[in-house]
Amino acid sequence: MIEKIRVLPWSIALAFPLATLLGGQAMAADKQVSTLPLVTVSGSKFEVNTPVGATLVDDASLGSKRSATSDSARLLGDVPGVHLYGAGGVSSLPVIHGLAGDRLRIKVDGMDLISACANHMNPPLSYIDPSNVDSIQVFAGITPVSVGGDSIGGSIVANSAAPEFAKAGEGTRLLGQAGVFYRSNGHAKGGSVSLTVASDKLSMTYSGSTAESGNYKAAADFKAAGLAAPGRAWLAGDEVGSSRYKSGNQSLGLALRHDNHRVELKLGMQDIAYQGFPNQRMDMTGNDSQQINLRYVGQYQWGALEARAYNEKTRHAMQFGDDKRFWYGNASNVPGMPMDTEGKNSGALVKANVALTQRDVLRVGAEVQNYALNDWWLPSGGGMAPNTFLNIHNGERDRLGVFAEWEARWNSQWLTQIGARSETVKMDTGTVQGYNISATYLADATAFNAANRQRTDNNLDLTALARYTPDATQTFEFGYSQKTRSPNLYERFAWSTGGMAMRMVNWVGDGNGYVGNINLKPELAHTLSATANWHDAAQKEWGLKVTPYLTRVQDYIDASACPVTRGSCLAVNPTTGFLHLTLANQSARLYGLDVSGYMPLAKTNDFGNFTATGMMSYVKGKNTTTDGNLYNMMPLNARLALVQRMGRWTNTVEALLVDAKSEVSQVRNEIKTAGYGLLNLRSSYEWDKVRLDLGIENALDRFYALPLGGAYIGQGTTMNTSAPYGSAVPGAGRSIYAGVTVKF
Repeated sequence: MIEKIRVLPWSIALAFPLATLLGGQAMAADKQVSTLPLVTVSGSKFEVNTPVGATLVDDASLGSKRSATSDSARLLGDVPGVHLYGAGGVSSLPVIHGLAGDRLRIKVDGMDLISACANHMNPPLSYIDPSNVDSIQVFAGITPVSVGGDSIGGSIVANSAAPEFAKAGEGTRLLGQAGVFYRSNGHAKGGSVSLTVASDKLSMTYSGSTAESGNYKAAADFKAAGLAAPGRAWLAGDEVGSSRYKSGNQSLGLALRHDNHRVELKLGMQDIAYQGFPNQRMDMTGNDSQQINLRYVGQYQWGALEARAYNEKTRHAMQFGDDKRFWYGNASNVPGMPMDTEGKNSGALVKANVALTQRDVLRVGAEVQNYALNDWWLPSGGGMAPNTFLNIHNGERDRLGVFAEWEARWNSQWLTQIGARSETVKMDTGTVQGYNISATYLADATAFNAANRQRTDNNLDLTALARYTPDATQTFEFGYSQKTRSPNLYERFAWSTGGMAMRMVNWVGDGNGYVGNINLKPELAHTLSATANWHDAAQKEWGLKVTPYLTRVQDYIDASACPVTRGSCLAVNPTTGFLHLTLANQSARLYGLDVSGYMPLAKTNDFGNFTATGMMSYVKGKNTTTDGNLYNMMPLNARLALVQRMGRWTNTVEALLVDAKSEVSQVRNEIKTAGYGLLNLRSSYEWDKVRLDLGIENALDRFYALPLGGAYIGQGTTMNTSAPYGSAVPGAGRSIYAGVTVKF
């Protein structure tokens, strides 16, 4: 072991110039060699087979990532075409080919979770800790109707580990794992534990995790040092205000199996004590969630059957955190600005894989989801009294969907898949009121309450996909899809044009304020996509994958100038440039290209094996109604890496290259960002039962702004926006991390 440790600095020294050399050549995918290829996943005899088209991020590739982040969305950083909207430390929002948020369908352990917050502070992936994620499937191209629905950008399916049982005759089995981590930037720390007790028929698992971090620091000063807010803490010039967090998750799972049948019951609980948001005017001061998830899977002579029922409740609170803390109107006896949300989410599904013939498989299923939302803000002075502001009052969003999908393997070379999905989405909400009877609140509430608020959307999804495999070294896929998404409750029913109320409704982090539009239509997207995949026969030595795509969206929901002049609807803050906007159905076009690959560089006796990996992606989004740019389009970017494997050591040198973001949304006054390059170093060593992970993120401590991080309003009197317009949220400076995982 001593000899191997001495070799590590030499391997890094050799790796960096090679990675730099690769930068002038092809851009391909930053993934571990064993996880780069596009794969079709087949589960155990208890699992319903996964449809084609999924990129799998499995436990083997997740091991090196868990110590570096407390945000499960960041586990997707190596998937071509996927990027992240910046948000809180455990709440980033995934983006697939330029489409994000509710435009994606995200399932966590089979549950369709919904963000119960006007600022989307609790997105679906925030409800599972990275230590509890066993695998993630990403559908970034033509998404099968069996995993799509009420989305236009793709699907993400995150799962914790399947239940483990003892072998027949083995008796009681006890197993588990525990891990701890530390990251220097923000002094982030945390740990996790999982324990399973199982016989050959019954399995019980407890999992728990905690993560905590202070504010992170940028690589250089990006603002003046000073008080975060009157009478509050001092923030250095490089400290990113409102970026701290403290999160805890627990779950208890019970599974029973008999022959080819299994029943699972999982109880989950989350407690986020606080989470700051540097691109929002408010912070999360509490997020409590309880989940009940019941599942059945079985194998029959005719195929496989799955049934699930779940219930999830979220109690969410927002307020000014310490870095934004001030008494509204500077009155010392006023308790800030409390905002409360309660979401109730229940769902059920039944789906089957029916083996019609050796060639044909039919997938059929039905799903139902009932979602209720209340969003209310207590008065806290400053002229707000005496009423409680009802932002969403008894909101309802219910879905009923059915689908059928036929997959045929015509011969060893050709596979086709066609599917149709019908969904009915019903929405409604109760009457509302403002803080008081001021002219703006009264006029807005009166008009909203008098309107017909019931909406029913009948949506149809279609997919057609073909795969051609001429030989063992190449695969070609191409297809078409029609996907539909109905607006969310805030897009339709956020009603007030008061400036303060509008600034509280913003799920994209751009600093602007929004009012909804009750007459919004569903988005309808038409996508063409193709993938060419060349590789060695075993898909272990080398591979190159290229995916171009084109999406046209009818009735795209985009920001628009308000059609009314009351309140603050048309106001622009002269100091900051932030706007007050509404939403409108327009048309959009998105197109782009993903390129990924890996190849061996050298195999040596003294220094192990070297492999180059890489990934490049480009997307362009245009509002074809206004001829403006769509918001938060990731500029041209690439990840290039050199991976050294030597015995039990795996060492990686990675370069992240991002172009300047110069094409921005004019209607939102989106902030431009400069291009940058980062160097990351990672190393891991595995014993039989112990894994050690070490790394340095942003090793050269380069300053940069997050292209998808939004506007910085992370400190001070954020209702008046003390941070000057034009300041983007900076990325983190150098961070050294270490993590240890022990299995037993």
